[in-house]
Amino acid sequence: MPIAIREVPLPGPVPRFEIPGWRERFGVVAGITGRGEGGGRGFDLGLWTGGPVGEAMTRWRAFRRAESGFSTTVLGHQVHRTAVSWQGEGGAGERWIQIEGVDGHATTTAGILLVVTVADCIPIYLVDPIRRAVALLHSGWRGTAGGILERGISTLVEQNGSSVDNIVMHCGVGICGKCYEVGYEVMDGCGLLKDGVGPWHADLRVVLADQARSLGVVSLSTSQWCSAHDRQKFYSHRASGGSDGRMVAYLGFIAGS
Repeated sequence: MPIAIREVPLPGPVPRFEIPGWRERFGVVAGITGRGEGGGRGFDLGLWTGGPVGEAMTRWRAFRRAESGFSTTVLGHQVHRTAVSWQGEGGAGERWIQIEGVDGHATTTAGILLVVTVADCIPIYLVDPIRRAVALLHSGWRGTAGGILERGISTLVEQNGSSVDNIVMHCGVGICGKCYEVGYEVMDGCGLLKDGVGPWHADLRVVLADQARSLGVVSLSTSQWCSAHDRQKFYSHRASGGSDGRMVAYLGFIAGS
């Protein structure tokens, strides 16, 4: 069974929640931003969610300042598919890299911060502490059904020589099964049994945990936060009727670690 954990809040003006123990065990920064205080858009980091872009970029700069040791931030314009990009050297100076059409990233380079945006979809964090590699994936139901987890693991294996049984995986903050009411296309796509006439409820973290075990992952944890019923702390596309902002999940080796 996966270990059930809750990301812990960090102090400071930028609302962030961190996977407990990963910074100390693996030398990585691994967490997710939150809604924050004060009402309004909160700490919305969505670039395509309808809020003023200038305000969003101000929040992005604050987020990047909150974690020292990262000169490069990599973000994808996500399309709910399974493409995973490999990131090499970070380069000199502070850089922002945005890649079209990818839902995941992987790297072995310290100082590169991998980022995905979420607001119900599951962020998947992968770290190989032996071969020193990380991957971060954005997994909604389409990505889950399409095999983005397998793609992310195979990227670490093929690009870095990682062994699956060394990979540590965490399914992060996202919508829980009780809050995620779905139709037949999600149930069929994710290989879930349909009882009755529907609608049904799907827990993507359970599906991803089952996939992980079938792929050979032995060290696995899942977040107990729900983006919908814990909406005072996080953003939820489903619970807001599509009007909510976006959080960012992030993962990277700290420079010098």
